[in-house]
Amino acid sequence: MIRAARLHPSLASHLLRRPLSTAAAASSSPHAPPPAAGTGTNTISASEIAHFSSLAAHWWDPTGEFALLHRMNPARVQFVRDSILRTEELGGGARWLEGRSVLDVGCGGGIFAEALSRLGASTLAIDASPVNIRVAQSHAALDPSFVSPSPSPSSSLSPSLPPRRSNSLEYRHTAAENLVKEGQQFDVVCSMEVLEHVEDAHGFLDCLSDLTKPGGLLLLSTINRTPLSHLLSITMAEDILRLVTPGTHTYSKFVKPEELQTYFDAKGWYSMERRGCPYDPIKGGWRLMGQGDLGGLGEMGNYFAGVRKPL
Repeated sequence: MIRAARLHPSLASHLLRRPLSTAAAASSSPHAPPPAAGTGTNTISASEIAHFSSLAAHWWDPTGEFALLHRMNPARVQFVRDSILRTEELGGGARWLEGRSVLDVGCGGGIFAEALSRLGASTLAIDASPVNIRVAQSHAALDPSFVSPSPSPSSSLSPSLPPRRSNSLEYRHTAAENLVKEGQQFDVVCSMEVLEHVEDAHGFLDCLSDLTKPGGLLLLSTINRTPLSHLLSITMAEDILRLVTPGTHTYSKFVKPEELQTYFDAKGWYSMERRGCPYDPIKGGWRLMGQGDLGGLGEMGNYFAGVRKPL
């Protein structure tokens, strides 16, 4: 099995820190929307928020700017399920997240958050872009299952009819730091394709860790920092094929799985699972690989990482 050498904690800390303040980024992006209210953080990049806010109208176009994220949703859901099944049994049939609180950090237009809610999770989805949150709320409003059901006038006359099932889903324009200040914690914390867009990856991971209940799961998906990932995610996807808008990704912000491993090892979280997720252009979808498949070569581009917080 091919594995990269374990990084020294101080080196990993250096690689995961990007000390560009939100204020400095905002000054170079005059058209950026205001940051999430009450944030005193340097993890949010105003330029990144402005970029994704400008694309917000395309979140729910399955063939448009975010087509690759729509196609990744099944792999995301599978990774959540597999991560829980590593140590627990799941019941509830199709609603196997029933009874669990789940936080989706950097939810964008709500592609993943809606799926989590429909699987039974009590879902809170947050984003630093107010435009993204408005899009997510508007789309969720199209599905009455996301609205608290009100009894019909005839409901008392038809006791045999089952109550209409509602899905718990709340959207908030806020930052992870604000939830930490509120003392909130969740059974499962997810942040999918977000880590490579923040300014201070180390500080962002600290927030996600604080928001995870003891014994809970922290689940991430991001992009490895390799020549192959640059070729696929930037050169091909942005510059040549224009599958996504040029400038969406910054190579220096990509995070190696070894850096994540060292970060969590330093915290005493020793059970991190890493799984590659390459895109299959023939099938037009993402393939979630097993841990260590192909000697770890599957992690050279997009990958998932999951870890359980110690009790």
